[in-house]
Amino acid sequence: MREQRWKKITSKKVFEDRWFKARADACQFPDGRIIDPYYVVELPNWANAVVVTPNNEIVLVKQYRYPVDAVTLELPGGVINEGEDPMVAALRETQEETGYSSDQIQLICKTAPNPAINDNTAFFYLIENAVPTAHTNPDFFEDIEVVLYSKKDFIQLLQQNKIMHGVQLGPIYEALIQLGWLQYS
Repeated sequence: MREQRWKKITSKKVFEDRWFKARADACQFPDGRIIDPYYVVELPNWANAVVVTPNNEIVLVKQYRYPVDAVTLELPGGVINEGEDPMVAALRETQEETGYSSDQIQLICKTAPNPAINDNTAFFYLIENAVPTAHTNPDFFEDIEVVLYSKKDFIQLLQQNKIMHGVQLGPIYEALIQLGWLQYS
């Protein structure tokens, strides 16, 4: 296979704040062509969880998302703090946003949310037998409603395209396969 890696020639920060950094790189293809600028958005890594109760209910968060001007249903999750283990972040975010916790957690997958322009990684976990153990403690700018769906109702949500968060869909289906909830031949 031919060499695929690009060589970074220069890199310049064009914007930086707490949540979002952008840089403009000049890159050389293996065949010598140069692309300048190639913009890279530097975002924090995050962790999400497919949370299942002992009664086979899925725990979701419902919240308004300004960029799409819609109320969405999503997996609980959020940014992984500097130096924090992704699994610990998934458990922390689940507890903060939903009040649910469990010690039965496994990695579903890790993904590159948008590898064409973003440099971050999203980690997805399956948390089973989760029970409410604490009050929610969302971040200051989070306005979250916790909602539970039966297995049947959750699968209907998927079939009706009610889950808008594209990066979460693949891991959701992988969790459903691991749980044995999907029928396929």
